[in-house]
Amino acid sequence: MDFLELMERFPTEEHVIQYFIKVRYNNKPTCNHCSSEKVSRRTDKSKVFRCNDCQNDFSIFKDTMFEDTYTDLRKWMYAIHLFLNAKKGISGLQLKREIKVTYKTAWRMLHKIRAAMSNKGAFDSNFFPIVEIDETYIGGKPRKGAKIKAKRGRGTAKIPVIGVVCRKTKQVHAKVALPDKNGKKLTGKQLLSVLDEAVTRNAIIVTDEFTGYRALSKTRHVHLTIDHTKEYARGIRHTNNIESFWATLKRGLYGIYHAVSVKYLQNYVNEFCFRHNNKQNPEIFNQVLVQSIKS
Repeated sequence: MDFLELMERFPTEEHVIQYFIKVRYNNKPTCNHCSSEKVSRRTDKSKVFRCNDCQNDFSIFKDTMFEDTYTDLRKWMYAIHLFLNAKKGISGLQLKREIKVTYKTAWRMLHKIRAAMSNKGAFDSNFFPIVEIDETYIGGKPRKGAKIKAKRGRGTAKIPVIGVVCRKTKQVHAKVALPDKNGKKLTGKQLLSVLDEAVTRNAIIVTDEFTGYRALSKTRHVHLTIDHTKEYARGIRHTNNIESFWATLKRGLYGIYHAVSVKYLQNYVNEFCFRHNNKQNPEIFNQVLVQSIKS
């Protein structure tokens, strides 16, 4: 959906309400309390309906990212449009300028949209037959003069992120790997747990030679490795797809958001995964609205 289509579809807030009724209820609003279809609108242009069976009021935006919002719904639609069409994301300050709201409101809106992107069903969890898995590290550079013992995860502030990509569908799944109870940042167990969330049995797994991937020997997967100190690719042995995703993720985090706390890092990773997985989806706008409805 381009900007002109957005303006034609949502010229008023009433058009947004009617569109959401179509998305959520298939044009037939039902009571959120008793599921009755005998409902009526409280007043014209109201977001609240009255159930004629149980006599309860309910909002069509209950349990969605639009619940309890006082911001014009057209601004929400425009914010979603901007967010989806920005490959590397959009900052809260830029959104503030675009839709004329406070920074606090813009920041809240962006996090609500990210939460919708993170809901279940955001990706196909049957990666097969060839899958790439790799890890990257997010955080600041080590201080000048700091003693570095290992190349991976330089600096104590860096947080590992594990990524899995299906070479056939180009779908990606990524998770932040928080330190375990012993303070270790990345373990074979963490790698396998992310793999199990997305990959079917007996898939071919391609990795680099990081020692953590030795845990794959205990699985039913075929494990192929590539030594990046000697070559970047050899036949099907490469991790170019997941590394391409890491490039987009890092350019967005460092170039647009600049700094992201560990508390919200997974939300930002989910944002980039959703945008990557749905870049060919013509219904990506509706997908966000559907996933904003809490099940």
